[in-house]
Amino acid sequence: MSQWLVLGIAMAAVCGVVLIITVLKERRIGEDDDPTETPDVIEYLTMMVGVVYAIVLGLAIAGVWEARGAAQDTVRTEAQALHEVSVRARAYPAPVRDRIRSDVAAYVSYVVHEEWPVMAEEEQLTQRGADLLAKVRADVTDYHPANDFEGQSYQPLVDQVAAIDAARSARSDAAGSTLPGVVWFGLVIGGAISIGVMFTLQIRRSGRELLMAGLFSALIAFLLFLVWDFDSPFGQGIAAGAEPLLELFPHV
Repeated sequence: MSQWLVLGIAMAAVCGVVLIITVLKERRIGEDDDPTETPDVIEYLTMMVGVVYAIVLGLAIAGVWEARGAAQDTVRTEAQALHEVSVRARAYPAPVRDRIRSDVAAYVSYVVHEEWPVMAEEEQLTQRGADLLAKVRADVTDYHPANDFEGQSYQPLVDQVAAIDAARSARSDAAGSTLPGVVWFGLVIGGAISIGVMFTLQIRRSGRELLMAGLFSALIAFLLFLVWDFDSPFGQGIAAGAEPLLELFPHV
């Protein structure tokens, strides 16, 4: 069963139960009942709507912000591992060392200039980038150390290549949206309800009330935009960039 169908059934069931209880309770009220003696629940419900929506919105902002930070850490880890491979290759003979460094530079250049725009727009990595990384892995793993000094550098280089591969996989996982569609549905509907409840409080046309109503609506819109902007760590304006790669490989 679709989650949207389950959500619709659950929401309709809850609303139906509340309405049925209210109607049944209304029928049991006697003619001598004075409604002015019971407290008005409008202000209480308005406050609760605002509190619940603020909690949900705050959790959404914290979640996407944390995802963006994790994505930036992933890029930093990948850049540092690539740098370590390039530096540690100095223990190998010149032909092998130069080939490793050349292939690392080619991979970094492709990721920064070619793969990054594709990742931001299509939310996925490219096969060409995977092929270039495979070439770096082959350069490192296919070489047979000729002495103990080269042998001591072999395993650390293999470990760094594995770290690059793991960071690339993590970057691929972070390329898409952080929040699922059902969360966005709740955020948008909750924002509309939060703004809509203002009209139950008998807003007049005074300057103060109109100003506060406008500022509140603008704040909701701004916070939703903030969540949308952070939702895709590599996609929107305030996105995780390729600065760690460019800092360690300024020549690419």
